[in-house]
Amino acid sequence: MPLTRRQVYLRRRLWVFGGGLVALASAFYLPLTLLAPVQDVAAQVSVFETRAAVQPPLTFPEYGASAIGAVGYPGVLASGGSVDALPIASISKVITALVILEAKPLAVGESGPDIVFGDTDVKFYDAQVAQNGSVAPVYSGQVLTQRNAMNVMLVTSANNYAESLASWAFGSQQAFVQAATGWLERAGLASTAIVEPTGVSPSNVSTSGDLVELGRIALADPVVAEIVATSSIDIPELGIIENTNSLLGITGVDGIKTGTLDEAGSCLLFSQDYSVGDTTVTLVGVVLGGPDHETIDAAIQSLLTQADAGFQAVTLVEEGQQFATYDTEWGDESAAVAASTLSVVMWSATPITVASSVEDVQLADAGTRVGSLTFTVGDRTLEVPLELSSTIDDPGALWRLSHPLELF
Repeated sequence: MPLTRRQVYLRRRLWVFGGGLVALASAFYLPLTLLAPVQDVAAQVSVFETRAAVQPPLTFPEYGASAIGAVGYPGVLASGGSVDALPIASISKVITALVILEAKPLAVGESGPDIVFGDTDVKFYDAQVAQNGSVAPVYSGQVLTQRNAMNVMLVTSANNYAESLASWAFGSQQAFVQAATGWLERAGLASTAIVEPTGVSPSNVSTSGDLVELGRIALADPVVAEIVATSSIDIPELGIIENTNSLLGITGVDGIKTGTLDEAGSCLLFSQDYSVGDTTVTLVGVVLGGPDHETIDAAIQSLLTQADAGFQAVTLVEEGQQFATYDTEWGDESAAVAASTLSVVMWSATPITVASSVEDVQLADAGTRVGSLTFTVGDRTLEVPLELSSTIDDPGALWRLSHPLELF
């Protein structure tokens, strides 16, 4: 039966209305789906385990007190023997030198003012000879520069020159002791006491831990570091003087100060430069209360060999190492990888922790930074950026039009 005119009219209206709805829907749907931002892609973070800390085996002498540390590493790395404050003998002269240089500064290569020695200095000499102390010749009217006087005090360990320098710098032995006490407090050496500048008194005491820190302070002073590394030197009117430290120049030993006293035994505050790859590690250690210097020198050489092996170059992370993955709804995959290799030289017993921060992403090019790794190695904090390993591309029109729910 043919359609009536009214039915034809209504059907045309429906087609027009329906087409309009389709056109209207398309006008909104197409741009919304084609232009809508994709949702963030969450990172799937991997578990990363750091290297375990391992204390290297170190053999310390059974006598006295011993400790070893390193420049750049707070405190001591390991220690043995007594933890009490013990007599330190002529190691005291390191403190004397640092206290004098605080009052009368010298630069490397600078001679400093002339010191004219007098009758009081001769009396210092006579008194030290009477108690079998270590001395160097002096006479009334003798003139030496400050630097040469300090060379004599530290290189050949002359007690009388320590007394003369203390009186020259501070006016009296008592004033020196007051200055030294203040210096020790400021340096944080709370377990160290100085009652005179030479070390001949057993009341000059310290702990092995304090002495390791003293060694670091001494090496940080370029004048003291240069003097204690000097094996011999020609002093005007005195001739060539030899360093009392017989380990100097052996396996990198470059300091610091010997000590000998009946109440203290044989002592040595020592330092050594040791190469680990391209990095130089400066070890600082001390042995107190040894039976003689030959015995403690052998013990120190063995200890240094063991300690050297405890420093290692460790690769914390390698460039391109993966720490998280990204899987998109439209099939693109990428990963958060280390942007660079990070290696450190470290004491093997140093704890290592790592924290990762990885961001969610949308569309991003390869190489885009997406987070970081933060390593804590002892008291050092090191960071490595994380970047995308490959580009996360737009899913394209077909996927967008067929997956509206993933877009909104």
